[in-house]
Amino acid sequence: MPQTSALITVMIAAARKAGRSLSRDFGEVEHLQVSKKGPADFVSAADLKAEKTLFEELSKARPGYGFLMEERGVVDGTDRTNRFIIDPLDGTLNFLHGLPHWAISIALEREGALVAGVIYDVAKDELFWAEKGAGAWLNDRRLRVAARTELRQSVIATGIPFHGKPGIDKSIAEVASVAPNVAGVRRWGAASLDLAYVAAGRLDGFWERDLKPWDIAAGAVIVREAGGFATEIDGGDLMQTGSVLAANERLLPLLQKALRAA
Repeated sequence: MPQTSALITVMIAAARKAGRSLSRDFGEVEHLQVSKKGPADFVSAADLKAEKTLFEELSKARPGYGFLMEERGVVDGTDRTNRFIIDPLDGTLNFLHGLPHWAISIALEREGALVAGVIYDVAKDELFWAEKGAGAWLNDRRLRVAARTELRQSVIATGIPFHGKPGIDKSIAEVASVAPNVAGVRRWGAASLDLAYVAAGRLDGFWERDLKPWDIAAGAVIVREAGGFATEIDGGDLMQTGSVLAANERLLPLLQKALRAA
């Protein structure tokens, strides 16, 4: 692995520690204590335990930093300029069904700007990370977004609202508008990894609406440092609306056009 800054080293260490616990729980997924958090949206004992580990490890390494977390919400710190944004288990439904496609996502926001991100795919032991100005990496390999320039050659990922969430009709209309123009559309169920895969060139683009900041933050940094764009679909504030579109410079306007046509 290339030499990492002290900040990235801390974030990676926290992700790996939480990942060891999640890996053990994934191996015993049928024994997890599962409580219903909402329609088709579940939180497990593993999820809560991982968030606790991340909070404790990052608080110890960076005392005073604030937090925005999926389960605990906002935790203010004495340092109002730095805030970690954490999803301890992105892809919870995949996890609970024994599907090995889920991740830990950690970002750092400094003075309102995203400056660092770590996404750890525990099941595959793939660590995506980036820091502003230092590039994006997968383990020890430098990442660049794919160079494709035509939609018909491209594989695009998206998210479709699940049971109980609004927006299903709009989502289906957007898929219907994009799908005839591309080589394929995928729906993996973990937005952080969709963004990481765009950065790695495995996917050519990704869009989804109404996500949470912890779904987007780390992936946005990694895509941008890999030479791509992670922007708000309709031109607003990405972190406020949660509607994200990621692609390279050539494909971005083509996807925007297809989505507007929906």
